[in-house]
Amino acid sequence: MPLLHLTDPQKATDRTRRGRRVPVLWPWLLVAVAWAVLVLATLAHQTFLLDHHYLLQASGLPWLAALEVFLLCWQVMTVAMMLPSSMPMVKLVVYAGRRQERPVTIPLAFLAGYAVIWTAFAGGAFLGDTLVHRLVALWPWLVVHSWLIGAVTFAIAGLFQFSPLKERCLDMCRTPLGFFMRYYRKGMGTAWHLGLRHGGYCLGCCWALMLVMFGVGVGNLAGMAALTGVMVIEKTVPDGKRLSPLIGIILLLLGVLWLAHPVWLRRVGV
Repeated sequence: MPLLHLTDPQKATDRTRRGRRVPVLWPWLLVAVAWAVLVLATLAHQTFLLDHHYLLQASGLPWLAALEVFLLCWQVMTVAMMLPSSMPMVKLVVYAGRRQERPVTIPLAFLAGYAVIWTAFAGGAFLGDTLVHRLVALWPWLVVHSWLIGAVTFAIAGLFQFSPLKERCLDMCRTPLGFFMRYYRKGMGTAWHLGLRHGGYCLGCCWALMLVMFGVGVGNLAGMAALTGVMVIEKTVPDGKRLSPLIGIILLLLGVLWLAHPVWLRRVGV
């Protein structure tokens, strides 16, 4: 009996199904490389390129050059800290890209849009820190009470954990399939816009935690790992949403402790 041959549509469908069954590994490889770079930089005492205080005050670089160095190194931070919590959405985009003519460029366009959002946040934080330094230089009282800046940062981040905006953005991040089905369209341009949109919700969910990271000191490996774990649990683990108010309480308590014992907190590395 002759063998039955699949028609072209059947072959295409079969290839698509096989492609969708292939695990999505390369984004995790990017995360692993980013963390390896950060660990090596920490061991070699080279994290000063991520230290905005150093770049602004001690590097001797012009402001624009310091900003460019910081934003370049920030890309490693974005991959290491933010990509793990957004991996469910990344996987959906990769699977969708496999069904199109340019399967590689689709997820890359999505990641580029996602990175633009977090780069804009980093640029805004760097500019804000520059203004704070100028204010401290012009206001002697704030020089003596500079620890208030850290306390206010913790307070803002803690209160935001209880805000409706946090809840809405977290809900969008925790339902990647619904988000994908609502906004995804074929094409590289739409993948770029999807990355911008998803990055916006991710920023709305996590900006306060990243502000704490920025204020405490970018390049603090233990702090980065802890905040990454918090964001992954909040956005991907069942019932992880319940962690948000607990983190808010912890951040508010740290703000109170910073007001009471700023020197002690700096000594223990908070």
